[in-house]
Amino acid sequence: MGTVATYGIRKAFGEVQALDGVDLQVPDGSFFVVLGPSGAGKTTTLRAIAGLDRLDAGSVHLGGRDVTGESPGARDLAMVFQSYALYPRYTVFENIASPLRARRASASEIAAAVDDVARLLHIERLLQRRPAQLSGGEMQRVALARALVRRPHAFLMDEPLTNLDLKLRVEMRTELTRIHRRLGGTFVYVTNDQVEAMSMADQVAVLKDGAVQQVGTPAEVYEQPVDRWVASFVGSPRISLLECHVDDDRLVGSQGWTLPRPRGAAADRGRPLLLGLRAEDVSVERRGEATVDGEVFGLEPLGDHTLVDVKVGTEMLTVKARPTVVSRPGDRLSVTVDLDRAHLFDASTGLALSGAGR
Repeated sequence: MGTVATYGIRKAFGEVQALDGVDLQVPDGSFFVVLGPSGAGKTTTLRAIAGLDRLDAGSVHLGGRDVTGESPGARDLAMVFQSYALYPRYTVFENIASPLRARRASASEIAAAVDDVARLLHIERLLQRRPAQLSGGEMQRVALARALVRRPHAFLMDEPLTNLDLKLRVEMRTELTRIHRRLGGTFVYVTNDQVEAMSMADQVAVLKDGAVQQVGTPAEVYEQPVDRWVASFVGSPRISLLECHVDDDRLVGSQGWTLPRPRGAAADRGRPLLLGLRAEDVSVERRGEATVDGEVFGLEPLGDHTLVDVKVGTEMLTVKARPTVVSRPGDRLSVTVDLDRAHLFDASTGLALSGAGR
């Protein structure tokens, strides 16, 4: 069983609390992404699972077995780092074969395994080259091949695509998901790139300041964020947040706008709230009574759509519009809100209100 679990793991470096009671349950065979900003504790979590950092508290379990006290070598995990960490004097074949040689596999076993993983990653023609003769994308494939050449308990990947250009990153995202489907192994993948997380993961754990904020499928994290921080971190462009409160059956904004109260949004009258609106859930086409008036602040044409920043009083609302939208900065504009997809957060705690955005 390729399950990976952490229970209340804690790790401090001096006065910095890198991990503050992290609980994770990674199912066997899943593509599990740990997502968060720099300094959230993502890499420390991965190192804790690998046994590279000694924990201050908590435990790590692999396949239901407590491995907290075991050495990295005894845990049977394969790691892929942001840096390729290839042996410069070895050929590609020798780099890929190195984990098998360390395990004293036979020459025929090594040749067959290297050939299989090279075909999987389409690097057969590179086997006799050395790292200095490879491009960044080719080196990353070799580093992946070295991890994939044996069948470990799980694969741990620490931002492996960070050093690639955008085109290669997109290609490798597709490649990694294909490899995962082919192998059926357990992948624990660390990134600060939400696009990677949303496009590759079966499940996402969102970390902030060494603590898990939310775990769920990409759709659940995006559509049902537990608080304003998760809602703001996940999604591009960032969700717009407008101050408001409930007055009977309407939302009243601090900037003077009013909207019908979203269905299922439970909030006391006068309670300070934040209305969260994603750009795709707001339209520049006026229809119905769920409209807000503002002034065009800026436009960002992006080919297949245009992002329109609408200033509502002193607050900003981002709208995803058609590429043919005709507006200029300074124009008055009415935007329509899809209240069935709106989010409401408590202004003081930041927590999502039950029923909002569901």
